[in-house]
Amino acid sequence: MRDQVQAVPDIHALRDRLERMQGRRMDAPVLPTHPAFSSLLPGGGLRPGSAYALARSASLLLALMARPSQDGAWCGVIGMPELGAEAAEKYGLDLDRLVFIPDPGPRWLAVTATITEVLPVVAVRPPAGSTAARGGAETTRLAARLRDRGSVLLVQGAWPQAEAVIDVADPQWSGLGQGHGYLAGRELTVSVSSRRSPNARRARMLLPAADGSIELLGAPAERLVPRERDVYPVRAVG
Repeated sequence: MRDQVQAVPDIHALRDRLERMQGRRMDAPVLPTHPAFSSLLPGGGLRPGSAYALARSASLLLALMARPSQDGAWCGVIGMPELGAEAAEKYGLDLDRLVFIPDPGPRWLAVTATITEVLPVVAVRPPAGSTAARGGAETTRLAARLRDRGSVLLVQGAWPQAEAVIDVADPQWSGLGQGHGYLAGRELTVSVSSRRSPNARRARMLLPAADGSIELLGAPAERLVPRERDVYPVRAVG
């Protein structure tokens, strides 16, 4: 019992040391996002100073950005020329606080780092052939800038030392009849795996539902996934 009591200060000291090394508190407030994602994400939201690796899904990206935007956060979208204001507005983003940079050019990492200094939520799609997912000096500097500014980076693709990997799978569209009709809604599985837990949490949800909303279908489930690296492949789903 005495050994257990004496171990408590050591645990607190280790936690303080980790927080100093990471530049943020482990229990720091998170940016709220849609309730459908809160039970999946570590801490229940987007952690300031962190990067997230996302599947290449415009619906997933906009759904994650919507709540921070509605709460008054400025958001930026870099390297996604096909993503327009109409789609962003459909998911509830405030267009008055949304910045588009469709073509950041070859120095996209430097552009992204600069934007994270002034905007709290930034989404970026690395160009084809980019080696940023392997890490390097520029990505390390970007990570340090995120921690310093408390910004959130949402990356469509793999990313080193991501706070979490958010993937989508098994999409099923509704609204189509026997060869006719309109696509009305999409049901898919969203899974989140993080460095903080070996268990990937996943849930079935409508993204979007027929009326354009986001709806969680049932309670999230957990499954154990192998963790060998901090860089994960993610699929492209529209």
